[in-house]
Amino acid sequence: MEATRRPLTSRNTRWAAAIAGLLARNGVRPNFISVASIVFAAGAGLCLWFVGYEGKSAAPWLFIGAAALIQLRLLCNLFDGMVAIEGGFKTKSGEIYNELPDRFSDAFILIGAGYCLPPSDGMPLLGWLCAVLAVMTAYARALGASAGAGQQFCGPMAKPHRMATLTVACVVSALLVWMKVEFPLMKWTLVLIATGCVVTVFRRTHRIIRELEAR
Repeated sequence: MEATRRPLTSRNTRWAAAIAGLLARNGVRPNFISVASIVFAAGAGLCLWFVGYEGKSAAPWLFIGAAALIQLRLLCNLFDGMVAIEGGFKTKSGEIYNELPDRFSDAFILIGAGYCLPPSDGMPLLGWLCAVLAVMTAYARALGASAGAGQQFCGPMAKPHRMATLTVACVVSALLVWMKVEFPLMKWTLVLIATGCVVTVFRRTHRIIRELEAR
C-alpha cells in the first residue's frame, strides 16, 4: 500500500499523526475529508476569481484567503489518507473519493487563478490550460499504475508543487498590491505551472515506458 501513496514527509510528523488521530476518534471519515477538499478548493478559486472584479482594495485579502484555502485543501489530501490507512477506516470506494475530488480541486483553483487579472492578458486561457495539464499529469500517473508500472509521483509540477507555487504566488501578489507594485505575477506563475506540467507528463511517461520495457 505504501508504494501506491504519494511520498509526503509531513505524514511522518507528530502534529499530522495527532490531528489524524483526533479526526478518527471523533468519527470524521476519510471520504468526508476528501469531499471537503473540493469545498476548500472551490473557495480558493472563487477568491482568485473575485480578485479580478472587486478592485485592488479587496485584492490582498482575497489573495491571502486563497492561499489559506489552498493549504486547507492540501491538509485534507494529507488527512484523508492518514485516517483511511493509519486510522483503519479504508473503504472499498476510498480510491474514487481520493482521486476524483483532486481533479475538481485542481480545476477550481487553476481556472480561478486564470481570472484574477484582466482577460486581455490571456489569463483565462492560461488558467484553463493549466487545469487540463494538471489532469494530464494525474492521468499519466494513473495510466502507469493500470499498466503495472506503479505510481509515478515525480515533478517538477506534481500536485504539491503546483499548490505550493500558487500559495507563494498568492502571498507575494498580496504584498505587491499593498506595496502598489504593478507586476503580473500570477500570469507568469501559470506559465511556470503549465511548462512544469508538460515536463512532468513527459517524465512520468518516460519512466513508465522504461519500466515496462525493462521487464
